[in-house]
Amino acid sequence: MKIYFANALFSQAELNYNAQLAAKIRQLDQTIDLYLPQENDSINDKQAYADSKMIAQADTEKLIASDLMVAVLDGLSIDNGVASEIGVAYAKEIPIIGLYTDTRQQGSSNQQKLQALGQIAENQFHYVNLYTTGLIKLNGTIVNSEADLLEAVKKYL
Repeated sequence: MKIYFANALFSQAELNYNAQLAAKIRQLDQTIDLYLPQENDSINDKQAYADSKMIAQADTEKLIASDLMVAVLDGLSIDNGVASEIGVAYAKEIPIIGLYTDTRQQGSSNQQKLQALGQIAENQFHYVNLYTTGLIKLNGTIVNSEADLLEAVKKYL
């Protein structure tokens, strides 16, 4: 099974997280062929040069050849590249599993948090773009833990 892993890859924290989560996914089954864009030095060696067309062609080729996409949705907003990749996967009918671990999603039944929504600048919850998450839900699912992500991946094996 070919899996495309989408997440930001511009800080050491992002690179480390991607690598450790990709390793967990790869350990699920020996038939998994996971593409992690940061491992493609031909376009992501930041000491070298790759223009926008080279990056788009290389990643899109791997994405449309995939059977499944894993997309990390965490951050101040969904990473621009990840959002674009979600659109391509949706258009190509590639199932998508979104991982959204933001802790601000907790407490949805807390009445104080719910009441605060009526006050200016007191939203206690995190917002993710509804169009982008809608594309995922139309052709996959969104989970909120690594354990649930790994279980969701297993269902596609």
